[in-house]
Amino acid sequence: MSPRPARLRNAVSAALIALACLLAPCGALAAWAAYGLADTGRYVTTMAPLAGDPDVRDAVADTVGAGIMDEVDARVDVSPMRGSVRPYVHDAVHSFTRTEAFRLAWDAANRAVHDAVLRALHDESERDVTVDLAPVTAQVKRQLTVDHVPFANRIPVEHTEVPVLPAQELDRLRKGFHVLEVAGFWLPVAAVVFALTGITVATCRRRAITATGLGTALGGALLALAVLIGRTLTLADLPEKAHQQAAAAIYDALTLTLRQTSWLLIALGLTVALTAHITTHRTLRPNRRPTSPDQNPTDRPTRVRA
Repeated sequence: MSPRPARLRNAVSAALIALACLLAPCGALAAWAAYGLADTGRYVTTMAPLAGDPDVRDAVADTVGAGIMDEVDARVDVSPMRGSVRPYVHDAVHSFTRTEAFRLAWDAANRAVHDAVLRALHDESERDVTVDLAPVTAQVKRQLTVDHVPFANRIPVEHTEVPVLPAQELDRLRKGFHVLEVAGFWLPVAAVVFALTGITVATCRRRAITATGLGTALGGALLALAVLIGRTLTLADLPEKAHQQAAAAIYDALTLTLRQTSWLLIALGLTVALTAHITTHRTLRPNRRPTSPDQNPTDRPTRVRA
């Protein structure tokens, strides 16, 4: 083969392999967002263990307790009641987060939030996405009443709509979600096709396989770095610094699959590269023929000219 076609084939192979290694982590990220987070059952299963996390329980208790006291302050014009009920509400809500009823309410609330967000992403409504906290408030009120807390029966249980997504953000999120649905399927497929094509086109396929493995491992490392950077940026944008630990626990739970995928790409890539390198080294090892000990290969008969 002439040098020019060989160089052209290697250049095309390198471009295809580089593109495949770039698409691999992007495809994993898109598939995680489109199919992992979009599945309600998987989402609820992922979030369920967080009901036992102390930071998450404290954040939920503070939020629910503040909502209850806001209702009391808005509808009950009795100053002594507000002062006497507040510590009881605080203790009752925190005690409620340690019960089995809270775990059930946590799962139900996460399912409701996820269903509401999915409906908003798939329909064309322009209303704010909200979730009603009245069931949780009603359970807390019943517990306060059972504990004979003063004025507990006067706590109003209203359908409090907690905003989840503003209406002005829905159009942008719908477009992004549809893009992720398409990219989550086609990017991994394109990465595999480009990698196989690049290996096939290369003049030295073992070297191309080694490059593909190393590129895949590098893509996995970049994906892990992106998850870490996203965690830092997410926690930095929180308006309330007191709930950062709870948000960190939620972020880590949601991105667990993504982090596992990044480590899988690293391990798979390094394994493929190492295997190809060892195979190439063994193939290129010279086969030395043994020489007779009394025969010196440099001793050759010389022709004597007359």
